[in-house]
Amino acid sequence: MHRPLLAAATTLALSTGFFLPDSAAANEPLDTQTLNTIKAEFGKLMELANKHDFEALHGMFWQSPSALLVAKSAIPSEGSWASIWGSGAVDQKLHDIGTSGPVVLEPDYAKLKVVGLTHDVAESYVPMTITVSYAGQSGTPKPFLMIINWLRVQEDWKVAAEIILPVPPTPTAKN
Repeated sequence: MHRPLLAAATTLALSTGFFLPDSAAANEPLDTQTLNTIKAEFGKLMELANKHDFEALHGMFWQSPSALLVAKSAIPSEGSWASIWGSGAVDQKLHDIGTSGPVVLEPDYAKLKVVGLTHDVAESYVPMTITVSYAGQSGTPKPFLMIINWLRVQEDWKVAAEIILPVPPTPTAKN
């Protein structure tokens, strides 16, 4: 009784190319193992951020004047959101945010996407909920998008740019 069902499922899978690599996968500059390594690094980054382990977070970031963090600003002249350039400034901003009160990052891991851009650069994207009271924020969980550019530095993957964007509320329909 199960053989006809198995045969039909196998035929369907083969005819739709389920088991065959698609052209996008064939052109991917990073293999599945590397992409999974970056996903694991993302998970580690979230764990360290939620623990407020600033020393370990420092080690996750690219140590360069070109390291970038885009986050909420506490300085009115910068506007609501600012770019923070350089590993020292990134360290300070993460410390300021993390010591301002509760900070909880809750990524939707089911929607985490990592793609290779080159053999040494990857990008991750994930929607998440962030609870934070830094720079006048209410401490209420709100939706954000986190986009990270990862850079291979020797054998490790480092955060070269972390861009945190607030998701605007859904517009209400006008009748």
